[in-house]
Amino acid sequence: MQTLEAIDAWQALWASRDRLAEQSINGLFAADAGRFEHFSLTAAGILLDYSKQPIDRQTRERLLEVARARDVAGQRDAMLAGEPINESEGRAVLHTALRVPDGGTGWAAPAITREVATTRSRMAELAAAIRDGRRTGATGQPIEHVINIGIGGSDLGPRLVLEALAPLADGPTVHFVANVDGVEWQQAMGQCDPERTLVLVVSKSFGTVETMANAHEAMAWLRRSVPSDTVLERQVLAITANLDRVRELGLDPELALPMWDWVGGRYSLWSAVGFAIMLAIGPTAFDEVLAGAHAMDRHFAEAPLESNMPVLLGLVSIFNGTLLDRRSQAVVPYTERLGRLSAYLQQLVMESNGKSVDRAGHPVSIPTAGAIWGQTGTPGQHAFFQALHQGTDVVPVDFVGVARPVAGERGDPLALTANLFAQSQALMQGRGDADMPAARRCPGNRPSNTILLKALTPATLGALIALYEHRTFVEAAVWGINAFDQFGVELGKVLADELKPLIAGGQAAEGVDGSTAGLIARYRDWRG
Repeated sequence: MQTLEAIDAWQALWASRDRLAEQSINGLFAADAGRFEHFSLTAAGILLDYSKQPIDRQTRERLLEVARARDVAGQRDAMLAGEPINESEGRAVLHTALRVPDGGTGWAAPAITREVATTRSRMAELAAAIRDGRRTGATGQPIEHVINIGIGGSDLGPRLVLEALAPLADGPTVHFVANVDGVEWQQAMGQCDPERTLVLVVSKSFGTVETMANAHEAMAWLRRSVPSDTVLERQVLAITANLDRVRELGLDPELALPMWDWVGGRYSLWSAVGFAIMLAIGPTAFDEVLAGAHAMDRHFAEAPLESNMPVLLGLVSIFNGTLLDRRSQAVVPYTERLGRLSAYLQQLVMESNGKSVDRAGHPVSIPTAGAIWGQTGTPGQHAFFQALHQGTDVVPVDFVGVARPVAGERGDPLALTANLFAQSQALMQGRGDADMPAARRCPGNRPSNTILLKALTPATLGALIALYEHRTFVEAAVWGINAFDQFGVELGKVLADELKPLIAGGQAAEGVDGSTAGLIARYRDWRG
């Protein structure tokens, strides 16, 4: 495999960065009447329009040459086959195996597929029993509330999916508790009858500080509120890869749902981590989420690079972020149902690709993942769109829309869609009549993608999330980094464990830097 610096197409792109940054998108449309058809494609119920990027056919072909020289297809196939591509941890990366339908064939070893199918069947049976009242709480009351305790990937994915598919929720009401400050826990506890509440403790290691602190709070609440010696057995369910820690917490490991070391947290909503989703919308709808993701997996695995949606989306992102040094990207979904999409993608992209060394441990020579941020439209138009249109930084935008509104939901979907299309058009075209005051001019030529879902269904939602997963993988493959470890997360946790006794103690904080010592002293003084 060639290094980036050795690839002629990359050198040509790098040498022409200034010209590409000034490439007129309006001019590209004027020169190509069929540009929309030539720079858009559809897969798994999703349209990707990347025609409003300053990319012509030659630039696209050079980007594809880079992908071929970096063996993106070979790296993809290695991931799908279960090779240990997470070299730093010696692990396979098999979240795609979680989405293979029962009886279907995937790319991983048959033993993996069977294990996944067995767990999914167990989840479905348990979810059905809870939803129809056959499995009750410790005092015989039906389960009407579920508290999902987890953080990071054990929280963001299920939250996103359940908000997006809220109209389909016909099971127990799900509450999420992630932060350790107690606010979410107090809110959840205040809305739940303890005799009718199931607590899910979701942690791959079963040692995550925030999750374990909240789990202990939940268990104490159940013990003092439910008059039964079996309350923990009946109303606390562990979802983890560490069964020994389950036993230490006083729970039965035989009742736990498994996680596997070949699934990273930010890729885990498809696993038992998604059990809260299944409880809320039912096993059938959950399977439809998996089916949509699997459809995108198939497309990613089988489509040629030049018509492969995740590949093209990843290459466009590299074009903007690495070649043109546009170091942040906004994601703006034009539906409140996808209000948590940007938060989900922050973890997916920034935890995966926020790396400064390559897979061999050498410093990278180019920018990798930038910041992902955003808000729903149209509220975002009244918050940060001013900077998108007239700011000094060019920020690429992914607009996400839905063609068919959810049946029964009120609102004006045509106005919403008109705003979506108008914003992408305005960013591209700008406004700058000669007699217009300078403060009113918009320079235009600001890039965006439009991702349009035929409808917001379980299947298209699954496909959308998988699309971004694979886009993230493509970026990492081109950059030569490992998208599946996250050692940068650990340092702050270690230091927090060291600082906690210093903050709580009465002695002067020693052995820390002056700023931290000053903060500890002021905190103690103000805390009283």
